[in-house]
Amino acid sequence: TDEIMQQEIRPLVAVDIIEQLHRQFAILSGGRGKDGAPIITFPEFAGFSEIPDEDFLNVVTYLTSIPSLEAASIGFIIIIDRRRDKWSAVKASLTRIAGAFPGNLQLVFVLRPSRFIQRAIADIGIKLYRDDFKMKVPIIMLNSVSDLHGYIDKSQLTRELGGTLEYGHSQWIHHRTAIENFAMTVKTTAQMLQTFGTDLAETELPNDVQCTEELLSAHTDHHSKLKDELKLAVKQGATLLTCIREPVTRSANSKLSPDELENVATVERLLAQLDETEKAFDQFWTKHHLKLEQCLQLRHFEHDFREVKLTLDNLMETQAGFADIGDSVTRVEHLLKEQKHLEEKGQEPLEKAQSLALHGEQLIQNNHYAVDSIRPKCVELRRICDDFTNETKKKYDILGKSLELHKQLDKASQWCEAGIYLLASQAVDKCQSQEGAETALVEIEKFLVTAKEHQLSNPKEFYNQFDMILTPEIKANAQRIVQKLEDVQEMFDKRQVSLKKLAAKQTRPVQPVAPHPESSPKRASPKITRPAAVATRLINQAPYSFWRKRRGMAVLNEPRSLSVPLNYLGHWLLAAVWRRSHIINELIETERVYVEELQSIIEGYASEMDNPNLLHLIPSALLNKKEILFGNLPEIYEFHNRHVGTGGCPVIFLKEIENCIENPELLARCFLKRKEDLQIYEKYCQNKPRSEALWRQCGDSIFFQECQRKLDHKLSLDAYLLKPVQRITKYQLLLKEMLKCSKNSEGTAELEEALATMLDIIKSVNDSMHQIAITGYEGDVSELGKLLMQGSFNVWTDHKKGHNKVKDLARFKPMQRHLFLYTKMLLFCKKREENTDGHEKTASYSFKNSLKMSTVGITENVKGDNKKFEIWYNGREEVYIIQASSVELKNTWISEIRKVLTGQLEACR
Repeated sequence: TDEIMQQEIRPLVAVDIIEQLHRQFAILSGGRGKDGAPIITFPEFAGFSEIPDEDFLNVVTYLTSIPSLEAASIGFIIIIDRRRDKWSAVKASLTRIAGAFPGNLQLVFVLRPSRFIQRAIADIGIKLYRDDFKMKVPIIMLNSVSDLHGYIDKSQLTRELGGTLEYGHSQWIHHRTAIENFAMTVKTTAQMLQTFGTDLAETELPNDVQCTEELLSAHTDHHSKLKDELKLAVKQGATLLTCIREPVTRSANSKLSPDELENVATVERLLAQLDETEKAFDQFWTKHHLKLEQCLQLRHFEHDFREVKLTLDNLMETQAGFADIGDSVTRVEHLLKEQKHLEEKGQEPLEKAQSLALHGEQLIQNNHYAVDSIRPKCVELRRICDDFTNETKKKYDILGKSLELHKQLDKASQWCEAGIYLLASQAVDKCQSQEGAETALVEIEKFLVTAKEHQLSNPKEFYNQFDMILTPEIKANAQRIVQKLEDVQEMFDKRQVSLKKLAAKQTRPVQPVAPHPESSPKRASPKITRPAAVATRLINQAPYSFWRKRRGMAVLNEPRSLSVPLNYLGHWLLAAVWRRSHIINELIETERVYVEELQSIIEGYASEMDNPNLLHLIPSALLNKKEILFGNLPEIYEFHNRHVGTGGCPVIFLKEIENCIENPELLARCFLKRKEDLQIYEKYCQNKPRSEALWRQCGDSIFFQECQRKLDHKLSLDAYLLKPVQRITKYQLLLKEMLKCSKNSEGTAELEEALATMLDIIKSVNDSMHQIAITGYEGDVSELGKLLMQGSFNVWTDHKKGHNKVKDLARFKPMQRHLFLYTKMLLFCKKREENTDGHEKTASYSFKNSLKMSTVGITENVKGDNKKFEIWYNGREEVYIIQASSVELKNTWISEIRKVLTGQLEACR
């Protein structure tokens, strides 16, 4: 039990009556009677009667409170020294002591006045007034200190009383003050520890990491301060104990008085109380600190759990959004890449989740107090990880089956395309002979064998095989392919019938005739109609008589009324018509999707950059750089969807293409008419490197993630910004396909011109991309005229006149140079490639030299190498031998250079 905490606060301490104590009218020397009774001495004091009652009472009360309860219970011995005083002083002292002494008295010794008269008076006075003193203890009048020695041992008396007891009043006051201060310090420290412990016990644990860290830090700081206070108190007690024991330490013969021994015991007791208090406090603090640390661990765990859970939920939501199983091989492969990207993207969150679950289990094993909160979260994390893994495997399985299906469907479709192409490629005139018909039959039979190789002998099998994973759209597509297979097979069957009839031996040639209703079957027509003309008129007059609509897809249906040769020609023409229609449909569908994607980019990303509600999400590096990121994308969208052409007339490129469904021959005119408008792609492609650099810097920002989420796009913005580049190259591929099935027909020349136009635009775009990478040229490249050609070559140079030096140039190591041919200048540059932040290399062209085209000459052939040609400057003062990678490339460059030089010559003339 903490004695200090339970005792009442003493009414008096040395500090309260320090002045009265220093007057030394009463002292507690530390001496003891034979039975251990404490001795209080009242030394000779001239102004004793003048001491205020309150001061006297305070001092006497204080002195009687110092000895232990055991010693005080024996009773106090009072020694009144009045040897130099009068009887009146003795009487006054006895009266005051009798009336105000608070303790238990045992004996009262009075050293009476030494002068004879005063001694006699004292003897008489004591007899007369003894009863007036009202003391219940004996009052012994002594004549000298020798008499006192008969009652009290000299060792218990001070030198003033003839004893040997060492006593210094100032030192006694100092010790008493220090002991009482130390006791107060111990009490205050104990109270502070108790208050702090109560506060700790009543503290509610915070619910977030920051507040828990702040609380832990505050409590730790407070604990450290209290520990410092404890150390200081212990140090104070130890110092005090050393001071009390100092006489014994200084001299081996010295002994401590009983009061001093009690002082030592008191200080030791206080130090022991401090030690017990500190141990109890440390034990409590250890538990509290552990709980705070566990609380902080829990809050960190909960914070990490919320973050990981949010990421995993977003991941699961994204995965759930991958419901599409694809409608083509390309789409399925793209979905597989997206799924792979999602799986890779999910690896880090999954690893974090597994690590966090493991950390939670470690907390549980370490006897964390919040086991009931931690364990369900660990279970939840592992469940989500397992769900994502299982769902990913399921997605891969479904997409794998979908890919297998679409590959089979594509094989079937390609087989149909190849079959139609085969039927269309069999020349009509060659099949009129028996040998030609037999050859055509062999070709068809060989081709039909490939149906078995591709497992297409029973087309409905690959529909039934995948019935459980198909969407209605894919089912319809599968049914369309199956129907297409049946129709193509029917075409082959009818072609075989026709060819077999032609292959039969004939006594005379069969003349093909047109089935006019007005012709009489019994009369022969005097005019032979050419099969090609009949079929052409048949196609032009009734193009839809050869088609029947099945599930929105046009399928060939051969008219049964045609004669054998005309049937053959009809198949050939209809196959070409079918191919052209298919290409037109593909162009229109992809154009519609392209326009929709452009619109989503502009409305979902570009416009959102001006949305004040999202400004705080936009990184600083992206502010005011919308034009750099998107380039002239709005201009491209306007052209394709609602462009206003020259003369103020609205022109919609998409609508113009859609009008070509009925008239495929108009397709080429669309591209030729919009040749100048399509140049806007050059500006977009020139800006693309700057756009990509900005995207690499800001692509991971929350702004783009939020926009992508709102649009529900599976791909990020950079994939959509690549669409215009992909689209401009797609046009020429479709025109090439269109040209293949339109050879020697109406509109072929325009298609060839349109294809050449698109290839020229692509070349111009490609050249301009290289041109913007030229560095170090001090002039303005826009003043050099049109960029005609660009490419890399081996170049040898010589700056001396004469042919001998030129002939020896082949010995020297060539320079790698990238040439840019303009109408006014030929630039020589050095190609450099640099890595950009781990991305693919970007090329730049460092300017080295230039030649004005007005002062150059050209030699087409250099002896010893047909890939080399020679450009000379200022009358062969400078000669450049240039080696191309192929003869064709060399001839192309020579042709362009000749055109430039010829144009300059004509301009001079």
